[in-house]
Amino acid sequence: MPRYALLVEYDGRPFAGWQRQADQPSVQGAIEAALARLEKRDHTIAAAGRTDAGVHARGQVAHCDMEKAWDPFRLSEALNFHLKPAPVAIRACAAVSDDWHARFSAHERRYLFRLLVRRAPATLEAGQVWRVMNPLSLEAMRAGAAHLIGQHDFTTFRSTMCQAASPVKTMDEIRIEQTDTGAGTEFRFHLRARSFLHNQVRSIVGTLERVGAGSWAPEDVRSALEARDRAACGPVCPPDGLYLMGVGYADDPFS
Repeated sequence: MPRYALLVEYDGRPFAGWQRQADQPSVQGAIEAALARLEKRDHTIAAAGRTDAGVHARGQVAHCDMEKAWDPFRLSEALNFHLKPAPVAIRACAAVSDDWHARFSAHERRYLFRLLVRRAPATLEAGQVWRVMNPLSLEAMRAGAAHLIGQHDFTTFRSTMCQAASPVKTMDEIRIEQTDTGAGTEFRFHLRARSFLHNQVRSIVGTLERVGAGSWAPEDVRSALEARDRAACGPVCPPDGLYLMGVGYADDPFS
């Protein structure tokens, strides 16, 4: 069966997450339903990562197996037609080998978290950013984030429901940018690693926000990490503002 890689963008707000749910809408379910319109059978697709409810994506990657050979462009166009009006789009499609896997062939994931500082509620970007009212120190958050770079036991920063076999992960990058606009001050957290634990990004950003607000010292992040105790973590921030931006492969099927 011909296999195709799909580059997927979606607004996570209407969904219970990526993974197919029996009684709730999911991104996987929406794409599989669109595939069933093209080939009258059940489809099961695999993704590079299972995003939670409310989490968005600009560069999620999935793969599907089809009964017949499709022109990749025509397959993406057909899927986008049948995905309407769900806020899901196939940005690109590429034919891949039978042994290529969206999850297991990936060597890195890249996430973005957007945090908006302003007193007024976020109206135009509601659900797209995490809005906080207190000023934040960029320098303090960068200093706190530096303690998380490299290979560590991230037990403190993962959900108690995480099913990963090991809490040890290597954080390759945490880059924080500040942009001042007429709509407020936005902080953008860029995180890059081979893989992430359940709620790891939201736990890290929620903790760094406490550092930026002055409630934690940057050194407290190291202490929390070394505690290897979920209770030592700062607050877990909401999914608003979290985006899966891209997935890295040795041979990018979309290049």
